[in-house]
Amino acid sequence: MDNSGPPRTPRPRRRDRHGRGMRGPIAPPQVPLALTRSEAFDDLVRESADRLERRFPQLSEVQFAVQEVPPTIKSGDSDTVPLGRIISSAKSPPDRIVIYRRPVEIRAKSREDRAALVHEIVVEQVAELLGLSPEAVDPRYGQD
Repeated sequence: MDNSGPPRTPRPRRRDRHGRGMRGPIAPPQVPLALTRSEAFDDLVRESADRLERRFPQLSEVQFAVQEVPPTIKSGDSDTVPLGRIISSAKSPPDRIVIYRRPVEIRAKSREDRAALVHEIVVEQVAELLGLSPEAVDPRYGQD
């Protein structure tokens, strides 16, 4: 047999060694296994906000946002790291409630703790925005 032709380049594999082809993803996108930590955190904030919007329809005008960390704290400020804050401006009509993901995740030991802490922070921020006590916003506030 004459091998005088140009050298053959290997073709990319399109199938595995058993001939069944490429396998699909481990889990479909709608399964929680496929969510990143930040997406799961966003879902927790959205669920808490949706729960409170049913009681207070005026919250539909409020934007809920998640940021990784709070802005830098000046040396004269307190030593505590904020977990959330309200951004309200006369120029931009919708108020914004921002929850800071990393400080919350550091304080929570489990998923259940994280969900409870996120809901507690959202309740506190909504209470401050509406000028109510947290217990008036959510009667189960602080009963853990």
